[in-house]
Amino acid sequence: MTLKKYQEKRRFDVTTEPSGGESAPQKKPSKLIFVVQKHRATQLHYDFRLEWNGVLLSWAVPKGPSPDPSVKRLAMQVEDHPVEYATFEGVIPEGEYGGGTVMVWDQGTWEPEQPDVDAALKKGDLKFTLHAKKLHGSWVLVRTRGFGSSGKPSWLLIKHRDQYASTADIADDEPRSAVSGRLLAEIARDEGGDVEKAATGDPVEKAAAKKASPTAKKSLKARSKSA
Repeated sequence: MTLKKYQEKRRFDVTTEPSGGESAPQKKPSKLIFVVQKHRATQLHYDFRLEWNGVLLSWAVPKGPSPDPSVKRLAMQVEDHPVEYATFEGVIPEGEYGGGTVMVWDQGTWEPEQPDVDAALKKGDLKFTLHAKKLHGSWVLVRTRGFGSSGKPSWLLIKHRDQYASTADIADDEPRSAVSGRLLAEIARDEGGDVEKAATGDPVEKAAAKKASPTAKKSLKARSKSA
């Protein structure tokens, strides 16, 4: 596991994202970090990250995690991120890799449900338990074929049936940051980002935009800019 790909894609004299330096020493702390970052870049998606061997293993989940066991979410594996990235909330400058607004949507810890995590990752069947602010209980990441782009390994993120299973649309029901309580538009406003673009990732603004007439859409844009 390495941060080389992560570092090659970013200019750290421009973005405030952590550089990570070298990969942290491989260790197995008593509590492993878990974080989901809601990211309004070219498209809205949720970055699902699990700490392992000194880095954050990362998957981009376009529709976000679902607590409904009948719902299988596509999760595209991306480059490992530094552990320090787990606390990053702010704006990546437009024109940079991943340019847009980032929110710490959920955070907590995770526990593997298998004794050999590396073997489970290699096999493409990782079972784990989440202890976070929004997501809880048993989940699985299963590598699959035939979905997504050929350049990135595709997985499915699935909730197991337990007391935390639910049919709720948690992405829309709980849209605010787990650390600051802000919406994407509010993060963009506070951090000097594109408020109008960020607002399209907030459920209230998305719903309003879909229903609005052309005149109302102009009003919605003006409201986002003044937020």
